[in-house]
Amino acid sequence: MSRIIVLDDLAAEGLAMLDEAEGIEYEIRTKLAGEELKQALTEFDGAVCRSGVKITAESLEGNKRLKVIVRAGVGTDNIDKVAASRLGVVVMNTPTGNTVSTAEHALALMLGLSRNLAPAHASLKSGAWDRKKFKGSQLSGKTLGVVGLGRIGQEVAFRAKAFGMEIVGFDPFLSKERAEELGIRKVDAVADLLPEIDYLTVHTPKTPETEGMISTEQIKAMKPGVRLVNCARGGIYDEAALVEGLKSGHLGGVALDVYDSEPCTDSPLFQMDNVLCTPHLGASTEEAQIGVAVEAVDLCINYLSTGEIRSAVNTISLDPQTLKALRSYADVAHRLGLLLGQWHNGAIQKCELQFNGEIAEKDTRLLMSAFCAGLIENHTEDANIVNAELLCRERGIEMVRTSNAGNGTFSSIISAKVIGDGVEHSAAGTVFGKDMPRLVKLGEYRTEAYMDGHLMIFTHRDVPGIIGFVGGVLADEKVNIAQMAVGRESDQGGPAIGVLNLDSTASPEALARVTENDGIESAQSIAMPPAGELPDWLA
Repeated sequence: MSRIIVLDDLAAEGLAMLDEAEGIEYEIRTKLAGEELKQALTEFDGAVCRSGVKITAESLEGNKRLKVIVRAGVGTDNIDKVAASRLGVVVMNTPTGNTVSTAEHALALMLGLSRNLAPAHASLKSGAWDRKKFKGSQLSGKTLGVVGLGRIGQEVAFRAKAFGMEIVGFDPFLSKERAEELGIRKVDAVADLLPEIDYLTVHTPKTPETEGMISTEQIKAMKPGVRLVNCARGGIYDEAALVEGLKSGHLGGVALDVYDSEPCTDSPLFQMDNVLCTPHLGASTEEAQIGVAVEAVDLCINYLSTGEIRSAVNTISLDPQTLKALRSYADVAHRLGLLLGQWHNGAIQKCELQFNGEIAEKDTRLLMSAFCAGLIENHTEDANIVNAELLCRERGIEMVRTSNAGNGTFSSIISAKVIGDGVEHSAAGTVFGKDMPRLVKLGEYRTEAYMDGHLMIFTHRDVPGIIGFVGGVLADEKVNIAQMAVGRESDQGGPAIGVLNLDSTASPEALARVTENDGIESAQSIAMPPAGELPDWLA
């Protein structure tokens, strides 16, 4: 008999499923924390929660029984996934249950802000009848900028088009072909859409790349009167910059459902005109709560009953022997994805992976998934070998996988190519020894470079003085070179490429100085994991 603990309030439909499930016992214990939560988790095989409980490393410490945690919702910030992974606890979420509700809330905030609904209602309640004071603005004919075109962003765009809005969007992994199918005019960078939009809504995770993505500089680039909406994650908009933009009159309005720190009951924005705020209600509909509750309970029961894993954010369903045999090459595939995702730095329509040698006879689906996880790791939450390929395909990326068991230069090699916007980038990697990933080809250049730490890739002409010049620039910037590899296409004087492993990241200023040399065409920093470090889902 498996036991499940329900840690937050759950829709009755989800509890009814637990009542009917064979071989399952459950208890509802809400508002647990600290030692009480830690003790409770040791008594159950599975846990279902929402966002109220915080399952920390301390909550899980020493737990020998818990097998699965399911979050009834999308975000898993309240669960320490690293600690769960170390204990072998599978963490799953419900990514589809609240999509429509959140999209509708974003549109509700846009409408409420545009038509001054909240202040007009407050005025009427006070006994006033002032129609002129609350003249609004219609959505039809306006341009909406959408940053992040996953499930929710696409649903927002679909609904906004019904209001007669023009949609311009950015997502680093949505192809132009897929954007055209959705009726969205895609741009190459967030900065490209800022000057032309009347409204902006964001639907991205909060990552180092998106935190503070819209701040003072970006607001100044927008035209006066623009209105900003956020139903995604707090912190994507710099709240101090929003206050400044409202005070100056440059912003026409701000509507927020999420905040940098929650719960948030005291913000200068709450007292300002042209502001509409709600307490994180995006998924707070009856339909969404039923949807995520039913999905969460179903996931938990199925895992405990059959071992089935779906929508996992920290693991993949593999037996230990298979994982052991493929771990080193999965690490290579993941690092190739990270490298090409940054080196390409644009929309991707297609990815091609080829597996040559002994590795071609293994289950390369895992390696394809590991590559996809690296490719989108910096642009989405909880990407792993379970969900990454699906996330890529949802963005219109075609995934092609081929295998060739024939012998070559290496016993096994993974070659990857990304194609997008008329440009393609390729790389190949292998394993030296038992577990040392190496980059053996970059574009058309053969090389032998470490795939870890701070990389700097520069393309140049193979003429004397280039390496010395680059070394001099980095020395001026106090950046030490740990390893260096070069490759050239033909004889001296032709195109060449350099890969440097640095002890710290080369600054944008250093990269700009490097490209001032007439013999150097481009220079780019690439962030890779340290040597020996594996992602949680692979470790």
